[in-house]
Amino acid sequence: MSVYEPNSRHLREILIFCFNMKKSAAEAHRMLSNTYGEAAISERTCREWFQRFKNDFDVEDRHSGGREKVFEDAELEALLDSRLVSKSRRISDHWE
Repeated sequence: MSVYEPNSRHLREILIFCFNMKKSAAEAHRMLSNTYGEAAISERTCREWFQRFKNDFDVEDRHSGGREKVFEDAELEALLDSRLVSKSRRISDHWE
C-alpha cells in the first residue's frame, strides 16, 4: 500500500486516464482501491465522473446548485465573535 494519499483532483485525473483506456468505472474503482485503499473514492463517484467525462474532461468540482457561500470562514468567525462580545457585555451589565 502506498504512503501517498491522493487529493480529489489527482484521483479524478486518474479516472480520466482509465476512461481513455476504455476501463469501466468498476475497473477504475478496483484499481484505485487496490492502490490507495481507504483514500480511494467510491465506485458510485467513479461512475458519476465517468458520466461527466462523456461530455467534457473538466476535473474541477462544479457548483452543486445549492446556496452559494455568503461569508468566508474568517468573516463569519469575526461576526460571531463580535456578537458574543456584545452579548457578554449585556449580561455583565445586567448583573452589575
